[in-house]
Amino acid sequence: MKKSRVVLKIIISVAIPAILALVFFAGQRPTAYYPVPLLKSTCPPGFKLNANNECIARNLYSQYATTNKAGVGGLKSALPEIRDGFSPQQIDLGRYLFFDPILSVDQTISCASCHDPNKGFSDGLAVSRGIDGHKLKRAAPSLYNVGYLKKLFWDGRASTLEEQMLEPLFSQVEMGNTPENLLSTVNEVDNYKKLFAEAFPNKPMDEPILLKEITKTIAAFQSTLVSLNSKYDQYAHGYDQALNKNEIEGLNIFRSFVARCAECHTPPLFTNQQFAVIGTPEPEGLPLDPGAEIPFDDKSLRGAFKVPSLRNIALTAPYMHSGRFKTLRETVQFYTDGRGHAVPEDENLLIHWHIWEPNLTDYEMDRLVDFLKTLTDESFKPEIPEVLPSGLKVST
Repeated sequence: MKKSRVVLKIIISVAIPAILALVFFAGQRPTAYYPVPLLKSTCPPGFKLNANNECIARNLYSQYATTNKAGVGGLKSALPEIRDGFSPQQIDLGRYLFFDPILSVDQTISCASCHDPNKGFSDGLAVSRGIDGHKLKRAAPSLYNVGYLKKLFWDGRASTLEEQMLEPLFSQVEMGNTPENLLSTVNEVDNYKKLFAEAFPNKPMDEPILLKEITKTIAAFQSTLVSLNSKYDQYAHGYDQALNKNEIEGLNIFRSFVARCAECHTPPLFTNQQFAVIGTPEPEGLPLDPGAEIPFDDKSLRGAFKVPSLRNIALTAPYMHSGRFKTLRETVQFYTDGRGHAVPEDENLLIHWHIWEPNLTDYEMDRLVDFLKTLTDESFKPEIPEVLPSGLKVST
C-alpha cells in the first residue's frame, strides 16, 4: 500500500506539470523552423561563372559584332549590352525574395503575383491587382530579357531594375510596404540573415540587411530571366528547318516594308527600346492614358509607351498597356486598320511615322501571328522555390 502511494505521488508530480505545460503552450504560436538549402554556387543557364565569382551572359548572339549589322529585321544581329556580373549566391537569394510575399505589407503578394513565370512573367490580366485587390492602371509587362532594357515601366520612368522595384514595393496600392517596415520584417528572419551573409561575404556579420542589398539581389535574379532559344533563334543562327513555310512567310511579312513591324520590334530583342505613339484605344469609358508625356514632361510623347519586346508574346495576353486586345490576331488587326483610327476625337496625338495603312489581308495577318508564336522560349525558366526562407507560402 505504501509502495502504491509512492508511485501515485511520482505520477502526480510528473503528470500535473506536463498537463499545465500543455495547457499553457496550447494557445502559443509555435516557432517553426523552415530549412532552406545553401544558395547555389553555379550560374543559371545562359551565364558562365568567371574567376571573380560573377555570372557573365553567354549566348550565340555574342558572336555577332554590332546590333543591326544585317539591317532592320536582319537575322544575324547582336544583342545590346546586358546587366550581368552578379554572383550565383546573389542571383539565388533574389530568386527567393522574388517569390516571397514577405515583401508586401500584409504578406499576401510577391513580385511573382504580377510576374508569374507560368504566364510569361506577366499575370494574364488586362491590368494588374495590388494588395486588397486594388486595380492598377496598366498591364504587367513580361520580365523576360529585362536585363537588356534601358528604360523600365510602360512610360519609361525608371532606368534601373533597382529604381523600378522601389515603386511597387512602396506603392500603397501595389505591395503597400514602407522601407522601415520591410527592413524590420526581413531582419527578423534568421534564415534571411544567414543567406544575406552568404550572398554578401564581405558584409560584417552584425550589420543588418540593407534595402540596397534587397533590391540588388532581386535585380540580379531578374537579369537572368533570359529567353533566346526559340524556334526563331534557331532559324536566325542558321538552322533553316526550324521554321515551317507559314512561319517563314510570317517572318517575311514582319520584316517587310509593308507591315514594318521590325522597324520598332527590331530583332533579336524585338524592341528598339524607343517610345511610340500608336493610338491604342483605352478600355471603354476611360480617358486617354498620357503615358510617357508625364515622366519626360514632353507633350509630343502624349499617349506614347515603350515599345515592348515580343519575346514570349504568345504567353502574355491580353495585349497593350491597358490589356485592350485579348488575342494576337486582334492586336495585328489594330495595326492594319489604319493610322490613328482609334484616337479620341478630342485628342491630337503625334502618331509615330511607322504607323500607317498596311492593309494586310487575312492570310497575311494569320501568317504574322504564326511567326509571332515562334518567339516562345521557356527553356531557361527558373525553378520556383518549394520552401521560402520566411516560412510563408510561395506567392504567384
